[in-house]
Amino acid sequence: MKTLFDKIWDAHIVTEVKDGPTQLYIDRHYCHEVTSPQAFAGLRSRGLKVFRPKQTILTADHNIPTMDQDKPIRDEVSRFQVDTLTNNAREFGLTYYGLGNPKNGIVHVIGPENGYTLPGMTIVCGDSHTSTHGAFGAIAFGIGTSEVEMVLASQCILQTRPKTMRITFRGKLNEGVTAKDMALYMISQLTTGGATGYFVEYAGEAVENLSMEGRMTLCNLSIEMGARGGMVAPDETTFAYLNGREFAPQGEKWDEAVAYWKTLKSDEDAVFDKEVVFDASQIKPMITYGTNPGMAMPIDGTIPAPEGNDAASINSFEKALNYMGFKPGEKLEGKAVDYVFLGSCTNGRIEDFRMFANYVKGKKKADNITAWLVPGSWQVRKQIEAEGLDKILKEAGFELRQPGCSACLAMNDDKIPAGKYAVSTSNRNFEGRQGPGARTILASPLVAAAAAVTGRITDPTH
Repeated sequence: MKTLFDKIWDAHIVTEVKDGPTQLYIDRHYCHEVTSPQAFAGLRSRGLKVFRPKQTILTADHNIPTMDQDKPIRDEVSRFQVDTLTNNAREFGLTYYGLGNPKNGIVHVIGPENGYTLPGMTIVCGDSHTSTHGAFGAIAFGIGTSEVEMVLASQCILQTRPKTMRITFRGKLNEGVTAKDMALYMISQLTTGGATGYFVEYAGEAVENLSMEGRMTLCNLSIEMGARGGMVAPDETTFAYLNGREFAPQGEKWDEAVAYWKTLKSDEDAVFDKEVVFDASQIKPMITYGTNPGMAMPIDGTIPAPEGNDAASINSFEKALNYMGFKPGEKLEGKAVDYVFLGSCTNGRIEDFRMFANYVKGKKKADNITAWLVPGSWQVRKQIEAEGLDKILKEAGFELRQPGCSACLAMNDDKIPAGKYAVSTSNRNFEGRQGPGARTILASPLVAAAAAVTGRITDPTH
Protein backbone atom coordinates (compact mmCIF):
# COMPACT_ATOMS: atom_id res chain seq x y z
CA MET A 1 0.00 0.00 0.00
CA LYS A 2 1.37 3.38 -1.00
CA THR A 3 1.38 6.96 0.19
CA LEU A 4 0.53 9.75 -2.26
CA PHE A 5 4.23 10.61 -2.38
CA ASP A 6 5.18 7.00 -3.24
CA LYS A 7 2.63 6.84 -6.07
CA ILE A 8 3.98 9.95 -7.80
CA TRP A 9 7.66 9.21 -7.14
CA ASP A 10 7.40 5.61 -8.39
CA ALA A 11 5.62 6.75 -11.57
CA HIS A 12 8.58 9.03 -12.41
CA ILE A 13 11.54 6.70 -11.80
CA VAL A 14 13.75 6.34 -14.88
CA THR A 15 16.50 4.27 -13.26
CA GLU A 16 17.63 3.48 -9.73
CA VAL A 17 21.21 3.15 -8.54
CA LYS A 18 21.65 0.45 -5.89
CA ASP A 19 22.42 2.18 -2.58
CA GLY A 20 22.47 5.44 -4.51
CA PRO A 21 20.18 8.11 -5.95
CA THR A 22 17.13 7.75 -8.18
CA GLN A 23 17.03 9.21 -11.66
CA LEU A 24 13.70 11.00 -11.59
CA TYR A 25 11.83 12.35 -14.63
CA ILE A 26 10.68 15.97 -14.24
CA ASP A 27 7.36 17.12 -15.72
CA ARG A 28 7.65 20.86 -15.14
CA HIS A 29 10.70 23.07 -14.66
CA TYR A 30 10.35 26.70 -13.54
CA CYS A 31 13.23 29.18 -13.80
CA HIS A 32 13.79 32.75 -12.60
CA GLU A 33 16.68 35.18 -12.98
CA VAL A 34 18.62 34.39 -9.79
CA THR A 35 19.54 30.70 -10.00
CA SER A 36 19.52 30.03 -13.75
CA PRO A 37 22.36 32.08 -15.40
CA GLN A 38 25.18 29.63 -14.53
CA ALA A 39 23.00 26.69 -15.63
CA PHE A 40 22.46 28.20 -19.09
CA ALA A 41 26.16 29.11 -19.28
CA GLY A 42 26.93 25.44 -18.53
CA LEU A 43 24.73 24.29 -21.43
CA ARG A 44 26.40 26.78 -23.73
CA SER A 45 29.90 25.65 -22.77
CA ARG A 46 28.95 22.03 -23.52
CA GLY A 47 27.17 22.86 -26.76
CA LEU A 48 23.86 21.53 -25.46
CA LYS A 49 20.26 22.57 -26.17
CA VAL A 50 17.40 22.44 -23.67
CA PHE A 51 16.20 18.84 -24.01
CA ARG A 52 12.43 19.46 -23.69
CA PRO A 53 11.90 23.23 -24.03
CA LYS A 54 8.09 23.04 -23.72
CA GLN A 55 8.43 21.82 -20.13
CA THR A 56 10.44 24.82 -18.93
CA ILE A 57 8.75 28.12 -17.99
CA LEU A 58 10.68 31.30 -17.18
CA THR A 59 9.65 34.47 -15.35
CA ALA A 60 11.44 37.48 -13.83
CA ASP A 61 10.44 38.08 -10.21
CA HIS A 62 13.18 38.44 -7.55
CA ASN A 63 15.02 41.46 -8.93
CA ILE A 64 12.22 43.43 -10.52
CA PRO A 65 10.99 46.75 -9.11
CA THR A 66 7.34 47.06 -8.02
CA MET A 67 6.99 50.62 -9.29
CA ASP A 68 7.65 52.06 -12.77
CA GLN A 69 8.05 48.69 -14.45
CA ASP A 70 7.68 50.40 -17.83
CA LYS A 71 11.08 52.10 -17.27
CA PRO A 72 14.53 50.44 -17.36
CA ILE A 73 15.49 48.76 -14.05
CA ARG A 74 17.59 51.30 -12.12
CA ASP A 75 19.75 48.89 -10.15
CA GLU A 76 22.59 47.70 -12.37
CA VAL A 77 22.92 44.19 -10.90
CA SER A 78 19.16 43.59 -11.05
CA ARG A 79 18.94 44.87 -14.61
CA PHE A 80 21.82 42.61 -15.67
CA GLN A 81 20.19 39.53 -14.11
CA VAL A 82 16.83 40.19 -15.78
CA ASP A 83 18.48 40.96 -19.14
CA THR A 84 20.48 37.72 -18.89
CA LEU A 85 17.27 35.71 -18.31
CA THR A 86 15.61 37.45 -21.28
CA ASN A 87 18.57 36.61 -23.53
CA ASN A 88 18.74 32.99 -22.32
CA ALA A 89 15.02 32.50 -22.97
CA ARG A 90 15.44 33.85 -26.51
CA GLU A 91 18.59 31.84 -27.27
CA PHE A 92 17.19 28.52 -26.02
CA GLY A 93 13.64 29.06 -27.35
CA LEU A 94 11.83 28.97 -24.00
CA THR A 95 8.47 30.33 -22.79
CA TYR A 96 9.30 33.53 -20.89
CA TYR A 97 7.06 35.92 -18.98
CA GLY A 98 9.26 38.97 -18.61
CA LEU A 99 8.55 42.50 -17.43
CA GLY A 100 5.53 43.94 -19.19
CA ASN A 101 4.06 40.53 -20.01
CA PRO A 102 0.48 40.16 -18.67
CA LYS A 103 1.44 36.71 -17.32
CA ASN A 104 4.48 38.02 -15.42
CA GLY A 105 4.65 37.50 -11.68
CA ILE A 106 6.23 35.43 -8.94
CA VAL A 107 7.09 31.99 -10.29
CA HIS A 108 5.12 30.14 -7.57
CA VAL A 109 2.04 32.28 -8.25
CA ILE A 110 1.99 32.19 -12.05
CA GLY A 111 2.57 28.41 -12.34
CA PRO A 112 -0.68 27.43 -10.60
CA GLU A 113 -2.83 30.31 -11.89
CA ASN A 114 -2.03 29.48 -15.53
CA GLY A 115 -2.62 25.74 -15.10
CA TYR A 116 1.04 24.76 -15.57
CA THR A 117 1.06 23.13 -12.11
CA LEU A 118 -1.06 19.97 -12.08
CA PRO A 119 -1.69 17.00 -9.77
CA GLY A 120 0.63 14.02 -10.13
CA MET A 121 3.51 16.06 -11.55
CA THR A 122 7.13 16.26 -10.53
CA ILE A 123 8.06 19.95 -10.42
CA VAL A 124 11.40 21.65 -9.76
CA CYS A 125 12.79 25.18 -9.68
CA GLY A 126 16.03 26.71 -8.45
CA ASP A 127 14.11 28.16 -5.51
CA SER A 128 13.47 26.66 -2.08
CA HIS A 129 9.77 27.65 -1.99
CA THR A 130 8.98 25.41 -4.96
CA SER A 131 7.26 23.29 -2.30
CA THR A 132 4.27 25.66 -2.86
CA HIS A 133 3.17 23.61 -5.90
CA GLY A 134 2.74 20.51 -3.74
CA ALA A 135 -0.66 21.96 -2.76
CA PHE A 136 -1.97 20.43 -6.01
CA GLY A 137 -0.89 16.89 -5.14
CA ALA A 138 2.49 17.16 -6.87
CA ILE A 139 6.05 16.37 -5.82
CA ALA A 140 7.61 19.83 -5.96
CA PHE A 141 10.97 20.85 -4.54
CA GLY A 142 13.76 23.37 -4.89
CA ILE A 143 17.05 22.48 -6.58
CA GLY A 144 20.56 23.95 -6.86
CA THR A 145 22.11 25.61 -9.91
CA SER A 146 24.00 22.48 -11.07
CA GLU A 147 20.71 20.56 -10.84
CA VAL A 148 18.95 23.29 -12.88
CA GLU A 149 21.52 22.59 -15.61
CA MET A 150 20.90 18.83 -15.26
CA VAL A 151 17.14 19.26 -15.77
CA LEU A 152 17.58 21.66 -18.71
CA ALA A 153 19.93 19.16 -20.39
CA SER A 154 18.08 15.91 -19.68
CA GLN A 155 14.63 16.60 -18.14
CA CYS A 156 15.79 14.33 -15.32
CA ILE A 157 17.42 14.76 -11.93
CA LEU A 158 19.32 12.55 -9.50
CA GLN A 159 17.64 12.51 -6.10
CA THR A 160 17.82 10.46 -2.93
CA ARG A 161 14.36 9.26 -1.97
CA PRO A 162 13.20 11.17 1.13
CA LYS A 163 11.31 9.66 4.06
CA THR A 164 7.57 10.36 4.38
CA MET A 165 5.71 12.23 7.10
CA ARG A 166 2.01 12.95 7.48
CA ILE A 167 0.90 15.99 9.46
CA THR A 168 -2.81 15.85 10.32
CA PHE A 169 -4.72 18.92 11.48
CA ARG A 170 -7.79 17.57 13.26
CA GLY A 171 -10.90 19.69 13.73
CA LYS A 172 -11.74 23.18 12.51
CA LEU A 173 -9.81 26.45 12.62
CA ASN A 174 -11.23 29.28 14.70
CA GLU A 175 -12.47 32.50 13.07
CA GLY A 176 -9.57 34.71 11.95
CA VAL A 177 -7.04 31.85 11.96
CA THR A 178 -5.48 31.25 8.54
CA ALA A 179 -3.22 28.76 6.73
CA LYS A 180 -0.29 31.05 7.58
CA ASP A 181 -1.09 30.66 11.29
CA MET A 182 -1.29 26.87 10.85
CA ALA A 183 2.17 26.89 9.27
CA LEU A 184 3.79 29.15 11.88
CA TYR A 185 2.20 27.09 14.68
CA MET A 186 3.43 23.85 13.11
CA ILE A 187 7.01 25.14 12.67
CA SER A 188 7.06 26.52 16.23
CA GLN A 189 6.05 23.06 17.50
CA LEU A 190 8.34 20.96 15.28
CA THR A 191 11.22 23.51 15.03
CA THR A 192 13.00 24.60 11.84
CA GLY A 193 14.74 21.21 11.61
CA GLY A 194 11.79 19.06 12.66
CA ALA A 195 11.01 17.72 9.19
CA THR A 196 14.56 17.42 7.80
CA GLY A 197 14.83 14.48 5.43
CA TYR A 198 11.06 14.13 5.02
CA PHE A 199 8.47 14.88 2.37
CA VAL A 200 5.30 15.94 4.21
CA GLU A 201 1.69 15.20 3.32
CA TYR A 202 -0.85 17.49 5.02
CA ALA A 203 -4.18 15.93 5.94
CA GLY A 204 -7.19 16.32 8.21
CA GLU A 205 -10.37 18.36 8.27
CA ALA A 206 -8.68 21.76 8.65
CA VAL A 207 -6.49 21.09 5.56
CA GLU A 208 -9.42 19.77 3.49
CA ASN A 209 -11.35 22.95 4.32
CA LEU A 210 -8.57 25.23 3.06
CA SER A 211 -8.88 26.95 -0.32
CA MET A 212 -6.15 26.29 -2.89
CA GLU A 213 -4.54 29.59 -1.88
CA GLY A 214 -4.46 28.41 1.74
CA ARG A 215 -3.00 25.04 0.78
CA MET A 216 -0.30 26.80 -1.25
CA THR A 217 0.60 28.92 1.80
CA LEU A 218 0.89 25.81 3.98
CA CYS A 219 3.00 23.89 1.44
CA ASN A 220 5.12 27.00 0.77
CA LEU A 221 6.32 27.02 4.39
CA SER A 222 7.15 23.28 4.52
CA ILE A 223 10.73 24.13 3.66
CA GLU A 224 10.98 26.32 6.78
CA MET A 225 10.85 23.26 9.05
CA GLY A 226 13.51 21.48 7.01
CA ALA A 227 11.16 19.38 4.85
CA ARG A 228 12.10 18.52 1.27
CA GLY A 229 8.56 19.52 0.30
CA GLY A 230 4.92 19.41 1.29
CA MET A 231 1.80 18.17 -0.47
CA VAL A 232 -1.98 17.91 -0.21
CA ALA A 233 -3.99 15.19 -1.96
CA PRO A 234 -6.02 16.64 -4.86
CA ASP A 235 -9.79 16.81 -4.38
CA GLU A 236 -12.84 18.70 -5.68
CA THR A 237 -11.32 22.00 -4.43
CA THR A 238 -8.24 21.32 -6.57
CA PHE A 239 -10.28 20.39 -9.65
CA ALA A 240 -12.54 23.45 -9.33
CA TYR A 241 -9.47 25.71 -9.12
CA LEU A 242 -7.81 24.18 -12.21
CA ASN A 243 -10.90 23.83 -14.41
CA GLY A 244 -10.64 26.29 -17.31
CA ARG A 245 -7.08 27.46 -16.55
CA GLU A 246 -5.29 28.20 -19.81
CA PHE A 247 -2.70 25.39 -19.75
CA ALA A 248 -4.74 22.82 -17.82
CA PRO A 249 -6.20 19.92 -19.84
CA GLN A 250 -9.39 20.77 -21.76
CA GLY A 251 -12.44 18.81 -22.99
CA GLU A 252 -12.04 15.02 -23.03
CA LYS A 253 -8.47 15.37 -21.79
CA TRP A 254 -9.82 17.15 -18.71
CA ASP A 255 -12.14 14.23 -17.90
CA GLU A 256 -9.28 11.75 -18.34
CA ALA A 257 -7.00 13.86 -16.16
CA VAL A 258 -9.55 14.17 -13.34
CA ALA A 259 -10.16 10.41 -13.41
CA TYR A 260 -6.41 9.88 -12.87
CA TRP A 261 -6.09 12.67 -10.30
CA LYS A 262 -8.81 11.02 -8.18
CA THR A 263 -6.45 8.05 -7.67
CA LEU A 264 -3.80 10.36 -6.18
CA LYS A 265 -4.31 9.85 -2.48
CA SER A 266 -2.57 7.81 0.18
CA ASP A 267 -4.05 4.34 0.51
CA GLU A 268 -6.05 3.70 3.71
CA ASP A 269 -3.36 1.46 5.20
CA ALA A 270 -0.34 3.35 3.78
CA VAL A 271 2.47 3.61 6.34
CA PHE A 272 4.38 6.87 6.81
CA ASP A 273 7.83 7.01 8.39
CA LYS A 274 6.46 9.58 10.84
CA GLU A 275 2.98 10.79 11.87
CA VAL A 276 2.22 14.10 13.63
CA VAL A 277 -1.24 15.26 14.74
CA PHE A 278 -2.30 18.79 15.70
CA ASP A 279 -5.62 20.07 17.05
CA ALA A 280 -6.60 22.91 14.68
CA SER A 281 -8.91 24.46 17.27
CA GLN A 282 -5.92 25.21 19.51
CA ILE A 283 -4.27 27.50 16.94
CA LYS A 284 -4.48 31.27 17.40
CA PRO A 285 -3.25 34.08 15.11
CA MET A 286 0.55 33.74 15.20
CA ILE A 287 3.54 36.11 15.02
CA THR A 288 7.28 35.55 15.08
CA TYR A 289 9.55 37.16 17.67
CA GLY A 290 12.98 35.94 16.52
CA THR A 291 15.07 35.41 13.40
CA ASN A 292 13.72 32.12 12.09
CA PRO A 293 10.12 31.03 11.39
CA GLY A 294 10.22 28.53 14.26
CA MET A 295 10.51 31.40 16.75
CA ALA A 296 6.76 32.01 16.65
CA MET A 297 4.06 32.39 19.29
CA PRO A 298 0.36 33.25 19.58
CA ILE A 299 -0.19 36.98 19.10
CA ASP A 300 -1.34 37.29 22.74
CA GLY A 301 1.59 35.21 24.05
CA THR A 302 4.83 36.21 25.77
CA ILE A 303 8.31 35.59 24.40
CA PRO A 304 9.61 32.38 26.01
CA ALA A 305 12.92 31.94 27.79
CA PRO A 306 15.54 29.82 25.99
CA GLU A 307 15.01 26.12 26.70
CA GLY A 308 17.54 23.47 27.69
CA ASN A 309 21.13 23.85 28.81
CA ASP A 310 22.86 23.67 25.42
CA ALA A 311 25.09 26.77 25.43
CA ALA A 312 25.14 27.13 21.62
CA SER A 313 21.30 27.06 21.41
CA ILE A 314 20.92 29.55 24.27
CA ASN A 315 23.50 31.84 22.68
CA SER A 316 21.73 31.63 19.31
CA PHE A 317 18.35 32.38 20.97
CA GLU A 318 19.76 35.39 22.84
CA LYS A 319 21.46 36.67 19.67
CA ALA A 320 18.13 36.51 17.80
CA LEU A 321 16.27 38.43 20.52
CA ASN A 322 19.08 40.98 20.74
CA TYR A 323 18.85 41.57 16.97
CA MET A 324 15.08 42.04 17.25
CA GLY A 325 15.36 44.27 20.34
CA PHE A 326 13.13 41.94 22.39
CA LYS A 327 13.43 40.17 25.78
CA PRO A 328 12.10 36.88 27.19
CA GLY A 329 8.80 37.38 29.01
CA GLU A 330 7.88 40.38 26.81
CA LYS A 331 4.46 40.65 25.18
CA LEU A 332 4.46 41.94 21.60
CA GLU A 333 0.76 42.68 21.29
CA GLY A 334 0.41 46.47 21.22
CA LYS A 335 4.02 47.05 20.13
CA ALA A 336 4.42 49.80 17.50
CA VAL A 337 5.73 48.78 14.07
CA ASP A 338 6.91 50.79 11.05
CA TYR A 339 6.21 48.76 7.89
CA VAL A 340 3.58 46.31 6.68
CA PHE A 341 4.25 44.08 3.68
CA LEU A 342 1.46 42.09 2.00
CA GLY A 343 2.76 39.88 -0.80
CA SER A 344 5.37 37.21 -1.71
CA CYS A 345 4.93 33.62 -2.91
CA THR A 346 3.51 32.87 0.54
CA ASN A 347 0.68 35.42 0.69
CA GLY A 348 0.47 37.36 -2.58
CA ARG A 349 -2.63 35.68 -4.02
CA ILE A 350 -6.15 37.02 -4.53
CA GLU A 351 -7.49 35.48 -1.30
CA ASP A 352 -4.80 37.30 0.70
CA PHE A 353 -5.84 40.64 -0.81
CA ARG A 354 -9.51 39.89 -0.19
CA MET A 355 -8.69 39.15 3.46
CA PHE A 356 -6.65 42.34 3.86
CA ALA A 357 -9.20 44.54 2.06
CA ASN A 358 -12.10 43.07 4.00
CA TYR A 359 -10.39 43.99 7.28
CA VAL A 360 -9.36 47.55 6.33
CA LYS A 361 -12.69 48.41 4.68
CA GLY A 362 -14.08 51.56 6.28
CA LYS A 363 -10.89 52.07 8.31
CA LYS A 364 -7.78 54.21 7.68
CA LYS A 365 -4.10 53.33 7.43
CA ALA A 366 -2.15 54.39 10.54
CA ASP A 367 0.07 57.45 9.98
CA ASN A 368 3.20 55.72 11.31
CA ILE A 369 2.92 52.84 8.84
CA THR A 370 4.54 52.50 5.42
CA ALA A 371 2.56 49.78 3.65
CA TRP A 372 3.70 47.84 0.59
CA LEU A 373 0.84 45.88 -0.98
CA VAL A 374 2.31 43.79 -3.77
CA PRO A 375 0.22 41.31 -5.83
CA GLY A 376 1.97 38.06 -6.70
CA SER A 377 1.22 38.50 -10.41
CA TRP A 378 -0.46 40.75 -12.97
CA GLN A 379 -3.37 38.30 -13.05
CA VAL A 380 -3.83 38.77 -9.29
CA ARG A 381 -3.65 42.55 -9.76
CA LYS A 382 -6.29 42.39 -12.53
CA GLN A 383 -8.56 40.36 -10.26
CA ILE A 384 -8.06 42.85 -7.39
CA GLU A 385 -9.25 45.60 -9.74
CA ALA A 386 -12.11 43.52 -11.18
CA GLU A 387 -13.44 42.89 -7.66
CA GLY A 388 -13.06 46.54 -6.65
CA LEU A 389 -10.61 45.72 -3.87
CA ASP A 390 -8.25 48.41 -5.15
CA LYS A 391 -10.93 51.04 -4.40
CA ILE A 392 -11.41 49.74 -0.85
CA LEU A 393 -7.64 49.82 -0.31
CA LYS A 394 -7.32 53.32 -1.79
CA GLU A 395 -10.13 54.70 0.39
CA ALA A 396 -8.33 53.30 3.44
CA GLY A 397 -5.12 55.08 2.37
CA PHE A 398 -3.24 52.18 0.77
CA GLU A 399 -1.49 52.06 -2.59
CA LEU A 400 -1.30 48.95 -4.74
CA ARG A 401 2.13 48.25 -6.21
CA GLN A 402 3.16 46.25 -9.29
CA PRO A 403 3.86 42.51 -9.01
CA GLY A 404 7.16 40.99 -7.93
CA CYS A 405 8.90 39.32 -4.99
CA SER A 406 9.28 42.79 -3.46
CA ALA A 407 10.13 43.07 0.25
CA CYS A 408 10.31 39.31 0.81
CA LEU A 409 14.04 39.55 0.21
CA ALA A 410 16.46 42.44 -0.28
CA MET A 411 17.13 41.88 -4.00
CA ASN A 412 15.15 44.84 -5.33
CA ASP A 413 14.24 48.41 -4.29
CA ASP A 414 11.74 47.38 -1.59
CA LYS A 415 14.07 47.16 1.42
CA ILE A 416 13.05 47.71 5.06
CA PRO A 417 15.48 50.24 6.65
CA ALA A 418 17.85 49.12 9.43
CA GLY A 419 16.26 48.92 12.87
CA LYS A 420 12.68 49.27 11.56
CA TYR A 421 10.00 46.70 12.39
CA ALA A 422 8.03 45.13 9.53
CA VAL A 423 4.95 42.95 9.91
CA SER A 424 5.42 40.79 6.84
CA THR A 425 3.30 38.10 5.18
CA SER A 426 6.42 36.56 3.57
CA ASN A 427 8.21 33.38 4.63
CA ARG A 428 11.55 34.26 6.22
CA ASN A 429 12.54 36.51 9.10
CA PHE A 430 16.30 35.87 8.95
CA GLU A 431 18.70 38.67 9.91
CA GLY A 432 18.89 41.13 7.00
CA ARG A 433 16.41 39.15 4.87
CA GLN A 434 14.27 42.24 4.17
CA GLY A 435 17.23 44.62 4.17
CA PRO A 436 20.40 45.07 6.27
CA GLY A 437 19.35 45.47 9.91
CA ALA A 438 15.62 45.07 9.12
CA ARG A 439 13.52 43.45 11.86
CA THR A 440 10.87 41.12 10.47
CA ILE A 441 7.75 39.85 12.25
CA LEU A 442 6.07 37.15 10.13
CA ALA A 443 2.28 37.07 10.22
CA SER A 444 -0.88 36.34 8.25
CA PRO A 445 -2.56 38.88 5.92
CA LEU A 446 -5.18 39.46 8.65
CA VAL A 447 -2.57 40.29 11.31
CA ALA A 448 -0.80 42.49 8.74
CA ALA A 449 -4.07 44.32 8.02
CA ALA A 450 -4.69 44.91 11.74
CA ALA A 451 -1.15 46.28 12.15
CA ALA A 452 -1.59 48.52 9.12
CA VAL A 453 -4.64 50.29 10.56
CA THR A 454 -3.58 50.42 14.23
CA GLY A 455 0.15 51.04 13.73
CA ARG A 456 0.97 48.26 16.18
CA ILE A 457 0.81 44.49 16.60
CA THR A 458 -2.91 43.84 16.99
CA ASP A 459 -5.02 40.69 17.30
CA PRO A 460 -7.42 40.86 14.31
CA THR A 461 -9.93 38.60 16.08
CA HIS A 462 -10.67 41.09 18.88
